[in-house]
Amino acid sequence: MKSLLLAAALVAAPMTAHAQTPAAEPEPPMFRAVKIVLVGDSTTAVIGGWGPSFCGQHVTSFAACINLARGGRSSGNYRTEGSWRLAMKEIGSGGFSDTYVLIQFGHNDQPGKPGRSTDLVTEYPVNLKRYVEEVRAAGGKPVLVTPLTRRQFKDGKLIDDLGPWAQATRKVATETQTPLVDLHAKSFAAVQAMGAAEATRFAQMPPPPEVLAAARTGTTISAQPAATGVTPAPAAQNNAAVEPMGQAKLSFDYTHLGRDGADYFSKIVTDELAVAVPALRRVLVP
Repeated sequence: MKSLLLAAALVAAPMTAHAQTPAAEPEPPMFRAVKIVLVGDSTTAVIGGWGPSFCGQHVTSFAACINLARGGRSSGNYRTEGSWRLAMKEIGSGGFSDTYVLIQFGHNDQPGKPGRSTDLVTEYPVNLKRYVEEVRAAGGKPVLVTPLTRRQFKDGKLIDDLGPWAQATRKVATETQTPLVDLHAKSFAAVQAMGAAEATRFAQMPPPPEVLAAARTGTTISAQPAATGVTPAPAAQNNAAVEPMGQAKLSFDYTHLGRDGADYFSKIVTDELAVAVPALRRVLVP
């Protein structure tokens, strides 16, 4: 009798153990996580640009957003000083289903900036095409962004000093069949509509009283302090002189962005990007 009971127990034990072992949970479906890399100058960079608000407010936690824009960089010296190598490492690092690279230059490609300027015909478009080709060769997906407008006015009209660089960017996008975020067109229209005085709120610091007073007349003047004892006639800001090679200075100017400016223009970038690259809509917050 004891032998029979022992045999029954041995037979039942494996069955009991099997019944108590929880079934393995099914593998969750893989979410197609993406990476967005920002490449450009100070108008995209962490300080002075729209990039921080874009990454912080308009990209969900299902995407990585990395801002590699650098102040004072053009389509030329962004490569020669080594920043492009960092971007290429991000593109090739793996771990994401897709890596999108937003590329915005133009401000520092303009004349008057030694070590930065590029020729609008022979260098700037060639540089952009090379970036596009290398992103694709590395497995990434390029997106060209036209340069953010400056906010200088004359007689109530916004000065379109970056128009030729925006047009060159559009042409490269067409020739290379690259998605385009036309930030220049959208930002230019928005700033023109609001006028010089209201647009001063987008700077990093409030305008000096005389600068705001001039803006209310529809013509902006230089925000740089005059030398002691000298009272020069009102003059337009020399952008080549006040836009530094490195990180944007915390001051008032007509190029760089404070918090309000970053929030405002990053919303434009987000809306335009959702149209230009529909596949990114799922990770963008309007």
